[in-house]
Amino acid sequence: MSYDDVEIEDMEWNEELQAFTYPCPCGDLFQITKEDLKLGEEIARCPSCSLYITVIYNMEDFLGDSVQKNNTGLEPSKQRPAVVA
Repeated sequence: MSYDDVEIEDMEWNEELQAFTYPCPCGDLFQITKEDLKLGEEIARCPSCSLYITVIYNMEDFLGDSVQKNNTGLEPSKQRPAVVA
């Protein structure tokens, strides 16, 4: 059973960990990455103990930035093939 249900808005983005975090009673932090959220994961785990929380979020908020663009600004599917002579 989940220790708690936590809204994503109540979590903090940790640039160093590249994850959303929330304080765990053990003194460490529950963690979940953007990639996990994009995949539909809703469990943030503490790396120091057995506790975990259920993250409440709107998955659609994390699907929009899943299309990666390269330095040309074009989506990979819209790039023009290079011609090699």
